Amino acid sequence: MSEIEARTDAQGRPVTGRWFEELTEGLVIPHALRRTLTEADNVGFTTMTMNPAWLHLDFDYAANQTEFGKPLVNSLLTLGVVVGISVHETTLGTTVANLGFEKVDFPAPLFHGDTIRVETEVRAARASSSRPTQGIVTFEHRAFNQHDDLVCRAVRNALMLRRPD
Repeated sequence: MSEIEARTDAQGRPVTGRWFEELTEGLVIPHALRRTLTEADNVGFTTMTMNPAWLHLDFDYAANQTEFGKPLVNSLLTLGVVVGISVHETTLGTTVANLGFEKVDFPAPLFHGDTIRVETEVRAARASSSRPTQGIVTFEHRAFNQHDDLVCRAVRNALMLRRPD
């Protein structure tokens, strides 16, 4: 099988994620994509998800009544972008399902105009006992702002496909 054939799914779509066998414990993947989160991103996401928190939307409130002095990026937007950045190099075309998050932390604030970079570490991987063509992988995604401050850490489990024969 050629490399091109090995990196497509049964429908011929490109697969850039890694198969279960490629996701070994301790593997760290520094992701190529970076993303600057803008005011428009934050306001759009926050209003679309029906979150009326002044901390994300009200500049006067944030400036005068919070320790941050300006609006914070919505933490669920941060989490979504962090996981999204990881998809191309971890799970695109190779995952069955996201099984859930064990833990999510936001150790430092994220503001409009901050740029994040993400790295993913494989914390654990085990073959599924009930699904012989799949395995369960525990990922830890870590996001850093442009000052290298850790702004998000998320531990999640995914059901991954084994490399096809």
